[in-house]
Amino acid sequence: MNPQLLFWIPAALRLTIVLLGAAAAGYFFGVTAGLAIGLLALLVLVIVQLKYLYLLSGWLDHPESEKLPDGWGAWTDVFSRLYRLRRDDERNRKDLSEWLTRFRQAMSLLPDGVAIMDDVLFLEWCNPTAERHLGLSNTRDKGMRVTNLIRDPAFIDYIILGRYDQPLTLNVRDRKLVVQIIPFENRRQILVTHDVTETERIDMMRRDFIANASHELRTPLTVINGFLEIAYAQPDLDQTTRMGHLKLMIEQGQRMQNLIEDMLTLTRLESIDYPLRKEQVNIRNLLEQLLREAEALSGGRHTITLAIDGPDIEGNTDELRSAFGNLVTNAIRYTPEGGQIHIQWSQTENGPQFSVQDSGIGIRAEHIARLTERFYRVDKSRSRETQGTGLGLAIVKHVLLRHGATLAIESEEGKGSTFMTRFPI
Repeated sequence: MNPQLLFWIPAALRLTIVLLGAAAAGYFFGVTAGLAIGLLALLVLVIVQLKYLYLLSGWLDHPESEKLPDGWGAWTDVFSRLYRLRRDDERNRKDLSEWLTRFRQAMSLLPDGVAIMDDVLFLEWCNPTAERHLGLSNTRDKGMRVTNLIRDPAFIDYIILGRYDQPLTLNVRDRKLVVQIIPFENRRQILVTHDVTETERIDMMRRDFIANASHELRTPLTVINGFLEIAYAQPDLDQTTRMGHLKLMIEQGQRMQNLIEDMLTLTRLESIDYPLRKEQVNIRNLLEQLLREAEALSGGRHTITLAIDGPDIEGNTDELRSAFGNLVTNAIRYTPEGGQIHIQWSQTENGPQFSVQDSGIGIRAEHIARLTERFYRVDKSRSRETQGTGLGLAIVKHVLLRHGATLAIESEEGKGSTFMTRFPI
């Protein structure tokens, strides 16, 4: 039954009883007495209803379940339903408050800074880490615009451009922070800060160590390789010593030499003390030279073609030769004899593009995202056979970063790979 009827049916019954009582009084005591009794009874009913309406109005001003008044008649059901609704609401509020307290405690323990803002960037809440990172105060700055609290021009540009898919690196309060804004709901945004100061310091120590160690190793290794070549050229050596021991030592020495050169190249590309020196790059001359080197490395084992249909660009010729050369060399190393390699420079809608397509062994999808990591090997045993250093694609990535370009890789295991470097217009 409709709950509203539970209220109106008893009221209708009471009104019916009043009318019947008034009619009976009029029959026995006259019409005037009947009307007086009926009016008096109606007045009592109205006063009772007004009393409960007054009590309900007062309770609505301060709706606490303990203060809900008792009812009479249909009001008993009304007040009991309100009591259940209020108790459920209080229980939900208590649960929500507990979850909010737990959330804030968890956010307070995070090593990353978290600040919640509305759609116009007014600060609503931040955890203690965000206070330390950005110099904010959850009590003092609440309700203030974040761009008035963080006045770094790079941060303001980041807000204006709205490119929140990429993080922003800021130097704030002698700390290096990675900052990113994450929109959520319709009218909220989360500002997340991550302190990378120690990571950068450790990374700098690693780069310095690799650079210093490589410099220190290059000279003695050059001497050792030189003496090995002299020993290999001696006419009185027996065939076992020449083709067995010395040849293997020379090959491994050359491999170490290549590794050290690649580490020095990578360290130089990462260094802020080695800015990019741009010049007009003659793409045709560069790629034709790479083609000759590729044919010499292949030794006739592959079919290598070159197509050039794009403009010259500004950049560093030596760095681009290193990057392009690594891609071409990898294609030769990982393409079986009789395979095809196609080198192309073309103009696309998004800018010039250099691509190397091969019919080699291909790469499984789970490896593609990690190919540009230092020393990452898809197949360690095959890498030893091809004499790779594991740094080629890392060098390619850093050269492209310095030129504002990107690397895209498409590959299917057993069918070949395509490496594409895309330059801005």
